[in-house]
Amino acid sequence: MSAIQISSDLRDLEDATLEGFFVGWPNPPSAATLRRLICESDIRFFAIDSDTGQCVAYLTGLTDNVLFSYLSSLEVLPDYQGRGIGQELVQRFLETTTHVYATDLVCDPEVQPFYQRCGLIPYHAMVMRRRDCL
Repeated sequence: MSAIQISSDLRDLEDATLEGFFVGWPNPPSAATLRRLICESDIRFFAIDSDTGQCVAYLTGLTDNVLFSYLSSLEVLPDYQGRGIGQELVQRFLETTTHVYATDLVCDPEVQPFYQRCGLIPYHAMVMRRRDCL
């Protein structure tokens, strides 16, 4: 099994391959858009397979550093799911945001059990999706 390096240092992402994410999306963002998403986020963690140089998982988030943080996206490549990588990224995010009142996340019902195991609880949300922006 390959060694996985978890980082938030953008220098570690420079040469990484960012392919294979957004499985099942009707209009998935490109690797260039994903790189921009990671780089522009307030909080970021990503996992690199040290043997292949492939980014195998990432988490992005936003915060005002006072009251709120928002876990905006988490993706783990299908071949790397079930290894605890996603849970490790969520835990690092939650440790980074312990100084704020609330951490929010909007997710599909089928992944709620995963986030509950990470310590989040179901709540209410309102969303708007602009699919033409991708």
